[in-house]
Amino acid sequence: MAAPTLQQPSYLLANLKADSTTKPLLQRCQDLVKIIDEYPAKELHLIFPWLVESVFGSLDGVIAGWNLRLLQSRSNEYNIVMEFLNPSGPMMKLVYKLQAEDYKYEIPVSYLPGPVKACIQEGVLPDCPLFHNKLQFPLSGLTLSLALNPFEYFMFSLAYCLITPKNSPPGQHGSSADSAYFVLVDTYLKYFLPSEGSVAPSPFDSRGSVSAPSPRSSGVSFAGYGVHSPSLLKHHIFHQPSVNADPSAQEIWRSETLLQMFVEIWLHHYSLEMYQKLQSPQEPFTPTEEHVLVVRLLVKHLHAFSNSLKPEQLSASPSAHSHTHPSPLEEFKRVVVQRFVQQKLYLFLQHCFSYWPLDASFRAVLETWLSYIQPWRYTEEKSNPQTDPNRAVPDKWELFVQENLLIYTKLFQVFLNRAIRTDLVNAKNALMVFRVSKVFAQQNLTEMIQKGEQLFLEPEHVLHHRQPRGYLTPSQGGSYLSSRQRVVTDMVFRVKSHVYALEGQDCQYKQMFGTELRGAIMKLIQIIAQARQTAKRISDHSNEVAANNSFLSWFGLGSSDLNNTFFGAETEESGECVKKTHEFLDRALDNLCQIFKLNQGQLTQLISNLCSAQDDGNCKQLPDCVQGENGLILTDLGRRQIINGLRRFDIQYQGDPELQPIRSYENALLVRLFYRISSLLNDRFGDHMSTLCSRPDFLGRLSRHYFTDPASGTKQRQSPASPRTPGSDRRPRLSLRPLASYRTMLLLLLLYVLGALLSLGPVSSTVLILGAGFLYGLFMAVFGHKLKSH
Repeated sequence: MAAPTLQQPSYLLANLKADSTTKPLLQRCQDLVKIIDEYPAKELHLIFPWLVESVFGSLDGVIAGWNLRLLQSRSNEYNIVMEFLNPSGPMMKLVYKLQAEDYKYEIPVSYLPGPVKACIQEGVLPDCPLFHNKLQFPLSGLTLSLALNPFEYFMFSLAYCLITPKNSPPGQHGSSADSAYFVLVDTYLKYFLPSEGSVAPSPFDSRGSVSAPSPRSSGVSFAGYGVHSPSLLKHHIFHQPSVNADPSAQEIWRSETLLQMFVEIWLHHYSLEMYQKLQSPQEPFTPTEEHVLVVRLLVKHLHAFSNSLKPEQLSASPSAHSHTHPSPLEEFKRVVVQRFVQQKLYLFLQHCFSYWPLDASFRAVLETWLSYIQPWRYTEEKSNPQTDPNRAVPDKWELFVQENLLIYTKLFQVFLNRAIRTDLVNAKNALMVFRVSKVFAQQNLTEMIQKGEQLFLEPEHVLHHRQPRGYLTPSQGGSYLSSRQRVVTDMVFRVKSHVYALEGQDCQYKQMFGTELRGAIMKLIQIIAQARQTAKRISDHSNEVAANNSFLSWFGLGSSDLNNTFFGAETEESGECVKKTHEFLDRALDNLCQIFKLNQGQLTQLISNLCSAQDDGNCKQLPDCVQGENGLILTDLGRRQIINGLRRFDIQYQGDPELQPIRSYENALLVRLFYRISSLLNDRFGDHMSTLCSRPDFLGRLSRHYFTDPASGTKQRQSPASPRTPGSDRRPRLSLRPLASYRTMLLLLLLYVLGALLSLGPVSSTVLILGAGFLYGLFMAVFGHKLKSH
């Protein structure tokens, strides 16, 4: 079919474009419902690309469409949009109507994920069957494109909407999980990948069904998709194989298309070759937190979909001789996670673990990983309210753990490296460490992982000796143990195939329970102990501030600390948050001891020694540094000490005292007003002030008390990297800034009230206050140096 741009101009399309700028959304949707019902496919074919772009936005992000990712449930347009885009709604009716006529719509190859685009540009057939037999070679120009059928085109636009840059209007914020896009994706997953029953047939096609555009051939099975064996030959795209219709595949082609499109667009942005070369030919794709949350939704639903498989179908072997064959949907459930998602999700998570910022937003990535490695949470038993949260992992999940060994062990090691560099005094970061330790501390899970590692480390020569014997029956001279040996051989082969498929044949596997990682665990335990001690100091400091402060603190009579917070702590890390940090870190330590079988006595001794060393005054020392050309340079240990609040530099303000930031206990208007007045006086009488302050007699001492004299102050230490100034050009000056303090104003107010009670007028009170100030100055001029010496 020719591209829509080559068709005759459509008056229907022109009218719809005009209405899109004048009519409200409700009326536009009502008009579209009538058009979809009444117009033939030939006319609808011309408006379909424009309508999809109007809904989901353009692929380059210039056209925002209906802003599904920003549309919240409280909006008036929310229900209108959801009803129109429902899997059984008018939009899908249009898709099925066009699907029956075999129309095609082009997507430029440049918008495909990086690895897929690279394969096509290199002339290699992508591994995903979704992109087979779709390539369109241009008659002129260099723009390659894929010709997709209406259902594929719609699902591509739906999936691509998530990774298009989102421009939020000012002041418009909302939860991603409450957006129309998030709910719409969830609805489509439940409709096309149902946990109960089968996929509903299309109710809109007059012939009763919609034919699958490119079903798998008999030679392309589920088992072959997603498995990257080094021995497989890559097919050249200029010799694309022909695909014969398979009637049994008609039942689930929509489910398979939706899943492949979601996985390819959301996850397939990284390849094994990219990580082996440690570089990418282009800027790597950076997912957003919203993107990761939708991926987690996909992972959770796929586990529920796969776990809804009937037990007899789950245990049945594809090669078993049986008169009852599983339906295509049941076969799809059996292989959906391993064949379609595993490798791409592993590389996606590996990239996020390595490059995500060290802040609390990593929680979305963490929970996605934890959701994937706990498929037992998404079974029918989960709905039982009596389920014990600490129950052991059922033995039936041992196969899943073995087939996903790297996603448990490798990603745990990457997370460990993140945790060591993270501020664990922050309650949100401490919670993440606790969450991971809690998951891996589940009963039986550690043993399953250890068994998987032992199977992978099984020597190759042992397998070659075992395998021939494994297929001998007792009548042929074998033993009854041969069947067990064959099972072990199959398990070893399965684990090795998984690791080599995800990491390549030359991967260097690092054991999760080996000596090297055990050392890293001990390092993490030390950092956790340091963070606990820092949290304790923050808690003690907060309690002292709360006890010392009163209602007069608003006037500055309480602590002079700017925010009443401890160095190294954020605003949220006080009070209850610090208590939560303590709880999370304590429980994380217990879980780590359980996972790695650590000696509780040695651990207690290590923590007590660390705490006593800190109490002896280590926290008052400078962070760990080395001497460089331009001064001291922080080491990695020093950075961790600063992050966890264990040590700090003695930072003091070394600029002009009059230009310090306005404090919370000062009136900003008065500070600026008094600064201008004092500046005028200092400019006019500065020489006289300098002359008076330079006198060695009593008058000089009195002048130095009333006028700020930088030369008489104590010399402050400078940072090693701060520039050395040859001298200070500041002279003695009059400073009126203390009068702008709420503390001073309150004190003056109380003195005037006291004067009024003693029947003194304002003038008399002012004279007495100035006289008291002068007498205080005389006292300090006479006895000030003696008081300082003591």
